[in-house]
Amino acid sequence: MPTLGTPITTDLLAPGSCWQLQKGVNGYAGVEGAGLATQAAAGRSFEVLDAAKPNKYQQPVTRLRVRLLEDGYPCWLDLREVNGQIIQRGSWRPQLLVIREIRQRLAAVMTWVEAAANQPNTYLWGGSIGPNFDCSGLVQTAFASQGIWLPRDAYQQERFCTPITVQPDNTKQLRPGDLIFFGSRQHCSHVGLYRGNGSYWHSSGQEHGRNGIGCDRLPAHDTHPVACYYRAELRGAGRVEHCHDGTTLP
Repeated sequence: MPTLGTPITTDLLAPGSCWQLQKGVNGYAGVEGAGLATQAAAGRSFEVLDAAKPNKYQQPVTRLRVRLLEDGYPCWLDLREVNGQIIQRGSWRPQLLVIREIRQRLAAVMTWVEAAANQPNTYLWGGSIGPNFDCSGLVQTAFASQGIWLPRDAYQQERFCTPITVQPDNTKQLRPGDLIFFGSRQHCSHVGLYRGNGSYWHSSGQEHGRNGIGCDRLPAHDTHPVACYYRAELRGAGRVEHCHDGTTLP
């Protein structure tokens, strides 16, 4: 079995084989291009989905289609980034927590987010390692820091949570650690983490946000442009009451 530092040849990366990362890497959206789908931190594991094959021009293989095991998320890994930095492993099983255990860890989740916000950072589409995150990457990584795995994307996180009633001036049912969802009526496109007292942490972009992690408020008396923009897109809220089992979600 290959060990850390061993050059990985494409014949070892057979479909169905599982590997563990020893350093953080980018997970790309396609077989070519710089666009990120996500990132994977050191210690995470993946399953090879497709055999590594040369393209039609017989150029050397540079990317491999994989499924990240903790959240079932598909992406492409660059072989030049992982070569010598992965270890083959056996089958993977999720570590599922009960509601009581999740609730006991929420304070640490909130502490982690505040610490992340206090580091220099900018918004990064697909960012989930840090210090630069996208909205759902920040939420997923905050919970994962305490062993609580959530789906990767905001709309998946919305479906995953137990729905909680929320209005901009009615946050009585919310608790710190709940998720706040934003977007159009048809689709959830943004997520934040409820802090308490009507405020929430989120990583937002440049056009309508803070270009990084910031804290905004739901109530109408907050007239900051970022708060106003997301308030108008408020869809609902949800509570994390179970761990994701690694199933690939649509």
